[in-house]
Amino acid sequence: MVNTKVEEDRHVLVHGIRLSSVGPGRSTGSDVVHDLSGMDIAMKLHYVKGVYFFSSQAAQGLTLARIKESLFHLFCEYYYSSGRLRRTESGRPYIKCNDCGARFIEAQCDKTIHEWLQMKDSSVQKLLVSQQVIGPDLSFSPTTLIQVTHFKCGGISLGLSWAHVLGDALCASNFINKCGQIIASIGSINMQPNFHSSSGTSFKHQMSKIPAPPLSHEPLSVKQVDPVGDHWITANSCKMDTFSFHVTAAQLATLQSQISGQNQTEKMPIFESLCAIIWHSIAKVRRGSIHAEIVTICKNDPSAKLAINGIVTNAQIISTVKADFPITETDPKRLVNLLVNEAVDERRKIEELVEKDNGLSDFIVYGARLTFVDLEEVDLYGFELNGHKPEFVYYTVQGVGDEGAVFVLPAGPKGADEGRIVTITLPENQVPELKAELVKNGLGGHDLA
Repeated sequence: MVNTKVEEDRHVLVHGIRLSSVGPGRSTGSDVVHDLSGMDIAMKLHYVKGVYFFSSQAAQGLTLARIKESLFHLFCEYYYSSGRLRRTESGRPYIKCNDCGARFIEAQCDKTIHEWLQMKDSSVQKLLVSQQVIGPDLSFSPTTLIQVTHFKCGGISLGLSWAHVLGDALCASNFINKCGQIIASIGSINMQPNFHSSSGTSFKHQMSKIPAPPLSHEPLSVKQVDPVGDHWITANSCKMDTFSFHVTAAQLATLQSQISGQNQTEKMPIFESLCAIIWHSIAKVRRGSIHAEIVTICKNDPSAKLAINGIVTNAQIISTVKADFPITETDPKRLVNLLVNEAVDERRKIEELVEKDNGLSDFIVYGARLTFVDLEEVDLYGFELNGHKPEFVYYTVQGVGDEGAVFVLPAGPKGADEGRIVTITLPENQVPELKAELVKNGLGGHDLA
């Protein structure tokens, strides 16, 4: 049962909402389109959500006018992110780069940033970043929404809602980091026209004319859902819940030591170690679910070459790991080795599946299987204001399917020394028991929220 007072309290935490639009500072040109790859279309029902918290020192002298001015320059480079979605005659989506702009949201909060973070309630982060999705009218739906919230202490948060069809978390992070660089340069930069006359210009969907090869096996990492039309979100069959916890550097060292066992010279990788423990814990909670033996792994591809006009889009590695043994009866070291050595890259299969009907079907990736997302190598703390890095960065994805997702990201700007933040989205009825299991395994403790 929903506690009405709690819900009301949450909505008064952030107030004074004001909406406007911001786009590129010069015209992109006529008849410019950004064609979507099969991978872009596969991710279209997901949205990357990031919230950056900055102290009063970082925000000192930073006006909304200066932020908007930086966005004028930024959208000249990322012009496709301020366009609007359209469909070809065959129904395949693409982006018309018509400079309609991003949604800009201003808000106020009567708490300090310290008080906000001490609430330890992941659900309140939704108040700091727009939850709007694309549709039901594609021509009026921005793909990028930016929210600046002013706190009582003088600090601010900047929330980024980034339609996954534009690119993955690395792409979203690069976008916002570039914004910080432009803010620092305003007054000294000479922004020359940098419109790219590449294959994105008036490129009339050549991919749709190439017949897709037959699939030998469909990818395990995606799930086709019922058609959503032009309202790009899919409903869950159960209520989902999200919580986060901090894993300290000391906890990570202990975890790695326990998994390594007697062979202490073999240091287990942090991401896979966390995944192994969480995978094992969720399998225990789900008590022999038929889906427990297969998981999806999403990682940054450092050698990614897929780019549109020099901008990397959805290039993350999406792979599956399949165990041929019961997860609950397996020691974590075996799971770590499986995650490291047996991951099967499914990107090509996903592309082929989407192209099978020219991008008309609808899919989900996050939550199609239990999905582990590695954001350790994404420069989440590369966004600086007045030379200051964020106090804290929160990242997740909207549109996670019923099988759930786990996000692992840095806990602070100092990297490994500050440990990791783990954010988990699961069916609500599984969360209490999972929290108890994680505590038994030395994760979370009082930081669980």
